[in-house]
Amino acid sequence: MAEYIPDDLDIAQQAALAGAAEGLRHFAALAGLPRELKQDGSVVTAADRAVEDRIREVLTAARPGDTILGEEHGETLGTAGRRWIIDPIDGTHLFVEGDDRWLVLIALEERGEITVGVAALPAQGTIFWAVRGAGARQAEVRDGRIVDEQKIAVAAGSPPELASSRLGVVPDWDRADVAALIDAADERQWSLHPGLLVARGDLDVAVQTSGKIWDFAATSLIVTEAGGDYRGLDGRTTPGPGASLYSRSAEIGDAALAVLG
Repeated sequence: MAEYIPDDLDIAQQAALAGAAEGLRHFAALAGLPRELKQDGSVVTAADRAVEDRIREVLTAARPGDTILGEEHGETLGTAGRRWIIDPIDGTHLFVEGDDRWLVLIALEERGEITVGVAALPAQGTIFWAVRGAGARQAEVRDGRIVDEQKIAVAAGSPPELASSRLGVVPDWDRADVAALIDAADERQWSLHPGLLVARGDLDVAVQTSGKIWDFAATSLIVTEAGGDYRGLDGRTTPGPGASLYSRSAEIGDAALAVLG
């Protein structure tokens, strides 16, 4: 029998599940979890580093020649011309408050293009993923296994006017720069990352007011493979530093950007 060689999606999912399990272990012991501030004022904990370490172990074992870029440990160069991009705990501020909306994000970049993206919500038992050209999916995670997979897509039908568009803004507190968009659309509370809610049709537009490439690499692919639109507020269409916009269509994206100036 030929040896089974996992594909990149398998590896990304395995890494996300391993990171999720490590994150949940720390999440269950929040009272004694050391935390500190980075130079930019954001919170980092021992859990962030431990989760990234575990994800790196899985990726390195499966693809030893690949570069790995992680939020906590920087970039480890490889020789294969491919790069894994990790945000071990996206939403550490949520994590330390006991809020279940934090994520584990993993993406694969090849020749400057994101080809695989996985977003796990460990405390909610949910996982999203996409492969370029193959659509986006959501599933449940039970006992460390991915079950009940289903394809997801942005909301169907003609896009509404911006005034009646369902809007999500993340994070909750960094809102001054997008106040005009909040005033122009119908803002909604979000149960999970607003970009993922756009991808599965529960929101029409979402804005993430700040971030780095690891904040957007996985979610940008998931929303575009679900039929939506992703771009930076500076006009870029690939993930990178700064604020980003997710929308169910380029038309709503254009309208939102026009309001934002």
